Amino acid sequence: MDEKAVSNAPSGHMTEERRMIRDSARDFAMKEVFPVANELDPIQGDIPMSLRQKLADMGYFGILTPEDLGGLGLGCFEYCLVTEELSRAWMSVGSIIRQGNRVPRAQFMSDEQWRELSRKASRGEFLGALAMSEPQTGSDISGIKTRAVRDGSDWVITGNKCWCTFADGADYITVIARTNQGEEDRRHVGLTAFFLEKERGKFPKGLSGSPLPKIGYFGWKTWELAFDGVRVPAGAIIGEEGKAFYDRVHGLETARAHTAARAIGLAQGALEDATKYALEREQFGRPIAHFQALRFKIANMATEVEAARQLLHFVCSEIDTGRRCDKEASMAKYFATEMAERVTSEAIQIHGGAGYTKHHQVERYWRDARLTKIFEGTSEIQQQIISDRILGRHRDPVAKPKPRPGAEG
Repeated sequence: MDEKAVSNAPSGHMTEERRMIRDSARDFAMKEVFPVANELDPIQGDIPMSLRQKLADMGYFGILTPEDLGGLGLGCFEYCLVTEELSRAWMSVGSIIRQGNRVPRAQFMSDEQWRELSRKASRGEFLGALAMSEPQTGSDISGIKTRAVRDGSDWVITGNKCWCTFADGADYITVIARTNQGEEDRRHVGLTAFFLEKERGKFPKGLSGSPLPKIGYFGWKTWELAFDGVRVPAGAIIGEEGKAFYDRVHGLETARAHTAARAIGLAQGALEDATKYALEREQFGRPIAHFQALRFKIANMATEVEAARQLLHFVCSEIDTGRRCDKEASMAKYFATEMAERVTSEAIQIHGGAGYTKHHQVERYWRDARLTKIFEGTSEIQQQIISDRILGRHRDPVAKPKPRPGAEG
């Protein structure tokens, strides 16, 4: 991959400082992340602690964290710039930085306790995971069946979760459980978030799990979890009891922008590799880059990558100025992830048979790009959100409406 082959197209959103942040992240990704990814992804190895420490030294676990809490005090725009560059090398690394940004505050935490945990998170010393999706519940979290029942001074959590990435390596898990049945036609009422602190590399009493056999997104494990009477103190509630649905919806714009950035990073890597290969690979006595069919493929790929990037930059700017942009964030996530699958697939086509081997990185980009269409709300969920904002929400006269904020990623 050519680390210099990145768009420098003019953008009203890009400042000199942001270009420096982007270029620094690209240099770090290509020198520190890319070689590790090439070594460990083929054997499904985990992101090593040494690389996690380097991410912490760069400040990437605290991009969104205020400076007085040990972070960089930057915005969604810078967060996504860094994410894109890291994902060009290994999407799992572009993802893991989110586990340190913004520690949730449980009721039992004093101001100083929360501030200290935030400082630790910014140093990569206190990272989280999210247990939200369930075997029968993905994007529609209103269908969550995991229960939390009050027992004296504790809450007792029972149920099953899946798609909990980093459950083993995290220092705490945010668990979404049902604390009351809610109204029959408003099942999102009564969901509560709990802060489950744990020892890194282990599960607490009553919690067991097994890694899912994924086809990609290597670098860390994604777990199925069984909660069998797991106890947390009464003050472990995050936010208000019964209001977790609304809290999750509140942060979706940044989460979907982050996923769009990951997808763009994968597509950019595939574009660069395909361009380099087309210039080097010869057939019929000349480089295949001389053939119009391949030239037009690369032209289309580059156009789609840049279009997704510019849409994302607009969304990030809206988020950072505090303007509501749920429709546009869904558009960015939808367009970027669909684009990433197309572009990475075309990159494999340009590589020919070589692209279907692990000798080249395009197969990794393709496998990981396919996932971006699923997590953080599927493409179909994004289409539902976008169409609802344009046409108004469709009310089925028979079926009761179900809010769909989207699954974790």
